[in-house]
Amino acid sequence: MNFEFATAGRIIFGRGASRQIPALARELGRRAFVVLGESGRGREAMAAGLEEAGVRPVFFLAGGEPTTHLVDRAAAAARAEGCDLVIAQGGGSVIDAGKAVAGLLANAGAALDYLEAVGGGRPLLHPGVPFVAVPTTAGTGAEVTRNSVLDVPEHRVKVSLRSHLLLARAAVVDPELTRSLPPEVTAFTGLDALTQLIEPLVCNAANPLTDGVCREGLPRAARSLEKAYRDGSDLDAREDMALASLCGGIALANARLGAVHGFAGVLGGVTGQAHGAICARLLPFVMEANIRAVEERGDPAILGRYLEVARILTDDPGASVRDGVSWVRRLCAELKIPTLSEAGLSAADCGRIVPLARRASSMRGNPVELSDDELRGILEAAL
Repeated sequence: MNFEFATAGRIIFGRGASRQIPALARELGRRAFVVLGESGRGREAMAAGLEEAGVRPVFFLAGGEPTTHLVDRAAAAARAEGCDLVIAQGGGSVIDAGKAVAGLLANAGAALDYLEAVGGGRPLLHPGVPFVAVPTTAGTGAEVTRNSVLDVPEHRVKVSLRSHLLLARAAVVDPELTRSLPPEVTAFTGLDALTQLIEPLVCNAANPLTDGVCREGLPRAARSLEKAYRDGSDLDAREDMALASLCGGIALANARLGAVHGFAGVLGGVTGQAHGAICARLLPFVMEANIRAVEERGDPAILGRYLEVARILTDDPGASVRDGVSWVRRLCAELKIPTLSEAGLSAADCGRIVPLARRASSMRGNPVELSDDELRGILEAAL
């Protein structure tokens, strides 16, 4: 048995944990490049706290999915201001942008030089400047992952800048920051978290440590995602989802994902649809296709893992593997997940998506190799 396990240098979790950011920043630098979402929410409180701690903030607003161009522009701004610390507070896109900026500040060149698949693929040679990740959604787990997902407009695809040198110096996870998320965002991000707990548990590179965090996170997401969607002020549900997201991020960073995420990067670049919405729509169809393929030609032990997933999700010790698929379908319906057709995909697009998705790094983690026909069938079912 061989595996590697790495995560953020520190993980600070709990209600009110974000109040520790100024003191934490003071330990790491004196001029902070602070990446926030497009609305700039949290700017005043962050500025006041950092300035009181003796850290000068330089703010940068990152709207939408981070592109290679946005990251290059942000890195140039941070370098011009002499920033020696990066703080990103926001959803997964904001955190990915900040993570990439921290890496580029310590490594010469542009983001595209280091991107896998469509970029130069150069390895980062030096650790990024200290990076503090503060999620305000519960879904991507980006605060503890070693990759930054960037949109490459020229290629209409999202790919990763990936290195263990991108891991955050500290991840500050405060469930209170997620209370104001609207239901739609709660649904999309929460189902992304659920996917990132299921795929590492059934993938072809699972290990005892990632299995443990998946088994901790899955029941929390199962019991609390719909509650958080129905009542955003339910702090117990928000706390469960924040921890589930954190567990998913740790798991995917140290195991692998699968066909859901293999498709998601390509579909996100093609459609512009939110990553979590794409993952949510694909999840039950990928689960169904994988179960069928494993039954026909795969490792029977994988069925045991899907059976475990089903019994955790349904809280029924007698559940079958397909009961787990049905549970996910029902949840997606309750949370009003849009179809791929609604995202702008047509049946004619499916054939060209399959070869692109097959090259994605996440696809290599799928528990069974799916044929082109099986992959196309997933897309067509999700239309």
